[in-house]
Amino acid sequence: MAMNVGSEGDEDEIMSQINTTPLVDVMLVLLIIFLITIPVVTTSIKVELPKEKNLVRETKPENVIISVDVKGKIFLYDTPIKNSDDLLQRMKKFSVMKPQPEVQIRGDGKSDFESIGRVIYAVQRAGITKVGFITEPQ
Repeated sequence: MAMNVGSEGDEDEIMSQINTTPLVDVMLVLLIIFLITIPVVTTSIKVELPKEKNLVRETKPENVIISVDVKGKIFLYDTPIKNSDDLLQRMKKFSVMKPQPEVQIRGDGKSDFESIGRVIYAVQRAGITKVGFITEPQ
């Protein structure tokens, strides 16, 4: 490519064309800046997320512990329970206590959800409001 630096006799000639190369360069730089900064400016609603706390809960003597093993057998503390109706009758005794104790359910990870659901249903029918699940910490 050859470039015409100038001619010998045409130095006073007026240039009638606009050189758009610098204008295009500036516009491309501005476009890139806007594309980068717009997602930063348009963020979602500012919320303060809660911090995770892993507190070890100790079992109080007044808490009721119900265990469900792999086979679906229900235990109140260490005593086996015959069926859901027997559990319901025993939970009614705890529901009238003041203050009402918390029921903590220890379900085996490989047990059916149906057996744990029966325990929750019996506790709910007895009128106990504080129910929790015991899991192993990581």
